[in-house]
Amino acid sequence: MAWRSSGTSNSELVENLWRNEMITHPEVKSAFLKVDRAHYAPRSPYEDCPQPIGHHATISAPHMHASAVEHLLPFIMPGEERPAPRVLDIGSGSGYLTHVLAELVGERGRVVGVEHIEPLKELGERNMKKSREGRELIEGGRVRFRVGDGRKGWRDEQEEGRKSWDAIHVGAAAVKVHEELLEQLASPGRMFIPVDDEDDPQGWGQHIWCVDKDEKGEVKKRKLFGVRYVPLTDAPKA
Repeated sequence: MAWRSSGTSNSELVENLWRNEMITHPEVKSAFLKVDRAHYAPRSPYEDCPQPIGHHATISAPHMHASAVEHLLPFIMPGEERPAPRVLDIGSGSGYLTHVLAELVGERGRVVGVEHIEPLKELGERNMKKSREGRELIEGGRVRFRVGDGRKGWRDEQEEGRKSWDAIHVGAAAVKVHEELLEQLASPGRMFIPVDDEDDPQGWGQHIWCVDKDEKGEVKKRKLFGVRYVPLTDAPKA
């Protein structure tokens, strides 16, 4: 049903995602309605399809972003057990999903977007600042963009408090579930990550995995569905 979710406005796009059950939680719907995709997609922003954004990167189709948020929702919403959720968005690209996640983590939460090159990090920041709400999220510290090797997660040694992430979203295909990401995932915590699958008989070549770590640190992985993402990589050699 994903291909039927395109609209002529942001609200129509989100309503179609809701009607087609790509979005099923009211909180998720509200967050997507607050973030206008026109600030992030270079053209035809309300079509339910991926688009190139330069530097061999893409903005994923809205239904993929919706799926990611729906799967991560229990770990990004604030509550008694998790009053200040910490979310890592690897391969933050356009900044669109980073902004949506920030609308869900609450005033005490934090979302860090990581990109492998400075131009993409700057693109995400620039796009978020197109709206008053986005500017306030950056200026208030709820959202930060950083440059780094996403395969190694992100640790800010100057930041006080805990370093683990309640939820990790990876927006590019990894060759495996990298150990550094598992180490940085909180207990409990959840990761949404596309991983290469060369032996896939259906020919997708990649699958989304939902990776859960429980309170004891035990890790369980579930294969969700086939996808095609750009690779998770390091910065080009100088």
